[in-house]
Amino acid sequence: MDTDDLSTVLVNADAVLFDFDGPICDVFAGHPAAEVARNLALLAAKSEPALSGRLSGTDDPLEILRLTHEADARIGLQVEHALTAAEVEAVGVAGAPTPGAVASLEAARAAGRKIAVVSNNSAECVRSFLDRHGLAGHVLVVVGRPEAHPELMKPNPYSLITAAERLGVDATLCTLIGDSLTDIQAAHAVGSTAIGYANKSRKRQKFAEAGAEAITESMQAIADAIHPQPSN
Repeated sequence: MDTDDLSTVLVNADAVLFDFDGPICDVFAGHPAAEVARNLALLAAKSEPALSGRLSGTDDPLEILRLTHEADARIGLQVEHALTAAEVEAVGVAGAPTPGAVASLEAARAAGRKIAVVSNNSAECVRSFLDRHGLAGHVLVVVGRPEAHPELMKPNPYSLITAAERLGVDATLCTLIGDSLTDIQAAHAVGSTAIGYANKSRKRQKFAEAGAEAITESMQAIADAIHPQPSN
C-alpha cells in the first residue's frame, strides 16, 4: 500500500463515494451468493424454460439479473424483485461492517467530506444495513441499481453521476473506493479518482493495470489517511 498516494487522493476529494459490497459490507457472508444465484435462475427458468441452459453455472446473482433482463425484460423484473428481497435478507445476517469501514465513514465525515454509497446492489439493502448498524447518519446519498435497468450498473458511471449531482459536487472532485475493476472503470469514465480496495491479493495487480490512483488492502488505512481540516 502506498500511503502517500492514498492520502493525496483523499485530500483532493470533496466527496468520498463508497462501493457497498466489499468496502462496507460482505453482503452474502451469511447467505451465499451462489445459492441466491441458483434460486434466481430457477425462478427465471420457471417462467421461461429456455433460460435454464443460459443461466446454468452462473453463481453471480447480478450476472443472473443481467442475462435474464437481456432475454426477457418482464422475467428480468421478477428476478430483480426477488434479488432485492434476497439482498435485504442477506444483509440482515451478514454480520458486522467490513473492518475499518465504520472508521472510514467517521473520518470522512469528520473531515468535512460529503459521503455517498454507490452500489450495484439495491438501495433497499444498503439502507437496511446502514440503519441496522447506525451508519445512516454518515451517508448523505445512497444510489443503488436503477430498477429495470441493469445496463446502468457499474462499470456504467450512472450511479457516480447521480451521486455527484445529488451531493452538489463535480464528479471530478469525487473519489470512489471500490473492490472491483468495474468500480475503477466507472470512476475513470467520469473523471473521478479511484481507490482500489484489494480485499483479495490477486486484485492488486488488476487495479494497478486499470490505473487506480491508490490501492489499499485495508479499509482502516482509508480512515488513517483522512485528516480532518481545521475549522476557521
